[in-house]
Parts: sequence; structure tokens; C-alpha cells
Amino acid sequence: MSDDHPSGRPDVDDTPSPEVGDTAPLTASEADSWLPPREQQPPHQWTPPGPPPPSSTPSAELATPRPSTSYGDPPSPQRPSFPPPEAQPYPVQNRPSSPPQGKISGWVWPLVSALALVIGVIGGVFGGAVYENLHDHVTEGRVTGGLGDSGIVSKPPLPADNRSVAEVARRLLPSTIQVLAQYQGRKDGATGSGFVLDRSGHYITNNHVVADAVDHHGPIEIVDQNGDKYDAKVVGRSPTYDLAVLYVKGGPHLPPASLGSARLLRVGDQVVAFGSPLGLSSTVTAGIVSALNRPVTTSDTGSNSYINAVQTDAAINPGNSGGPLVDLTGRVVGVNSAIATTGASTGEAGNIGVGFAIPIDQVKITADQILRTGEARYPVIGATVDTSAIADAGATILKVSDGSPAAKAGLRKGDVVTAVAGEKVPDGIALIVAIRSHQPGDTVRFTVKRGESQMSLRITLGSQVG
Repeated sequence: MSDDHPSGRPDVDDTPSPEVGDTAPLTASEADSWLPPREQQPPHQWTPPGPPPPSSTPSAELATPRPSTSYGDPPSPQRPSFPPPEAQPYPVQNRPSSPPQGKISGWVWPLVSALALVIGVIGGVFGGAVYENLHDHVTEGRVTGGLGDSGIVSKPPLPADNRSVAEVARRLLPSTIQVLAQYQGRKDGATGSGFVLDRSGHYITNNHVVADAVDHHGPIEIVDQNGDKYDAKVVGRSPTYDLAVLYVKGGPHLPPASLGSARLLRVGDQVVAFGSPLGLSSTVTAGIVSALNRPVTTSDTGSNSYINAVQTDAAINPGNSGGPLVDLTGRVVGVNSAIATTGASTGEAGNIGVGFAIPIDQVKITADQILRTGEARYPVIGATVDTSAIADAGATILKVSDGSPAAKAGLRKGDVVTAVAGEKVPDGIALIVAIRSHQPGDTVRFTVKRGESQMSLRITLGSQVG
């Protein structure tokens, strides 16, 4: 995703997440909590498993509103404007005179009545079709109660004595799909992966898998384990978190995947990746969690996506995007989204043993927002941060917008943010990821260095769609 800001200054404030506060040791009972604690590490450049993305930009806009993003809905039809009936009245002398009373033949009235009935039926059918079409484009697939009412499942974890890759594959393969997204008349459009979210016909995939098809009004299909294809619609998508929710009306009754929590992962835990790498559907690869809370970014679909990722050495290749990353209890802990590249190849990137997944905790939050409203929101502070330097000195603020949350809290141009909510911030990308790991409306403590002095500022995060 390329930065929305040509100057290369991404927004340091963007995205939804849990409440801010000091993090206590996690217990098993907190597994249902949606967002992982941050452990800042040096940022890495990552790319979606697909065609090479354009080069990223060196800075990020933290709070200045970005241009609105089209979610692919066709424009609303224009309502015709009719002149009032009294406009342009016919002269009285030009109006045909009424026939004499009682001179109309008896067969005329039944004909008029029948004609009126036919016109009424046709009009009703046409009007209903127009309404249904508009209704589908605006609200189809949404769920008023979000994830809580959509029919997500929580299967019991696999028994401790049967936690093998083979058993995880047996449980998750029926819940994994292939996603085909065509655009610009091309039959070889993007191919990605996804998984069944709930019992209501919703599926999770990456935004970059469907973005071109949505922008060009191309068809999107899902393919189940048996090879059967079904037309899908995009309920909503988030370029910021690289996530999209698909909906299939009257689709297959596939078993929903059970959602876990990335907060319980430890470096070294075994994980299994599912998807359709290189178009090879129902593929399973295995590895370990090689790092947690890894700040990564990509430029692929028009705006930068910054994610606090789960890093894994499970093989992830083009086509794996959107598929589930699963722990040995059989629960989804992430969405496969990107792979690292050496930068030496001019061809399509492939697996080099370093892949990244969006934590399922963030996926839950974004999916819930999309199901409720059709769009996702992310937190912003209203400042621009320097993302060109990868160092350990903090994040330098390049600009603070007037009236923004950052300005109201006292943040200034030239300040260096060194920590967010007590977690160290080594550079600009890490600051963006730290902000996006919270939710709009949260009040977060920023540790700031100004000249030779250090201070603490409390900023209430703003909100933006994306």
C-alpha cells in the first residue's frame, strides 16, 4: 500500500484497539481479551505475498485526515427531479373536451382496469428490484450486533495429548477458503485465501487481495475445499489494517474457525499456516512463532498499512494472504498477510522463512466494526512523524495539526516521542504501530523528549475511517 501522503509522511494516529494502561502478566483467563501487549522491536519492511509493491515513503501522517477511500460500492443512483404539477399549465382552450356523459362503451372500463393492474404489477416488481439492489449494496451482510450476533464459534481446544499438525489440519482445512478476485477484464486477477468467520456467511481475507476487484467493480468468488465456487460481496474493508470481510448469501454451510488470542503466544510456539500459495488450494505449512509484536509496514494498495505483527517461519508465499495462522490448540491466532524480502530479486517475492500475520485480536475488533457499520476506524493524534530513520532514538514529530488531539495535549513540532503507554518507541513506524494498537477515544500516555528535558503528555486519540 502506498502512502496517502506524497511527501511520505504517514499518519501516526490510526486504528482501533483495547484500552491503554500498564500491562500486567497475562493469565489464561484473559485469553478472550482482544489486543496483545506491545513489546517494541525494530521495524521491518514487509510485503504482501503477491506482486512487488511500489516503494514506501519515508514519513507518515499521524492525524491529518486522509482522502476518503472508496469501498467499491457503485455510486448511488441519482433521484430524478420532477417539476411540480402546476408548472407549465396547459391553456384551458387546448385541453380536449370531456366526452358526453354515458357515451363510453361498456368494454372500455374493464380494459382500463386490466391495464392499470398490469402497470401496477410491473411498477411494483421494478421498484422492488431497484430497492433490493440498493439495499444489497448498502447493507447486505451487515449485522447490527456485530460479532456477538453473527454466530462465531468457540470450539474447545484440542486435547493436550492430540495437539499435532495433522490434527490441526483436520480441524481447519474445512474452514479455509480460496479467494478469486478479478478486475479490468482480467481472468487471472488476485488469488488469495481466507477463512470462515461465523455461521452467517462471513469470511475474513486481506484487503490487498480484493482491493483491485472492488475498485474496478470486478467479480469476487470464494472456493471451498471441494472446489465449489460462490459469488461473494465485500461488506467492508480496512486498508489501514489490511483486512476485509466478505459475505456469501445462501452460500455453503462451512464450519466457522475458532478464534483464539495472539496474547497467549510465546516465541517458539508451534503454528500452522493455511491457504492457497501459488494457487495451490488447501495447502498446509508449519513452523514456529519467531517473534512477537513486530512493527511492519507495506505499500501495496494506495495507503500504508502498519501492523504489530506475529512473525513466523512457517512458509508463506503469494496466495497465502488472508489465510489463518493457527496454534496447536486448533484456534486462529493471526491472518497471514506479508512476507519479508531480501530486496535482491526483481521477480515476485517468495518465502525466505520470515512471514507476518495480523494478530487475531485486532482482526476481531476490525471485523466487528465492519459488520456493524460497513467500515473500520482507526485512532489518530493529528501529527506527522518521520519514518525515514530507523534508529533507537525515538520518533521525531515533523508537524502537528491545529486543533488536533496532539495539539490540545501540547505536542509540538520537533518533539521526540520515546514511549507510548510505557512501551519504548524506537522510531516513527513503531510510534504509528503503537498508536494503532489502541482504540479511538482511549487516553494514552506519551513520553516526550523536548530539547534536554523529558515530559509526559496524555493524548486522547481521535478517530478516522480507513
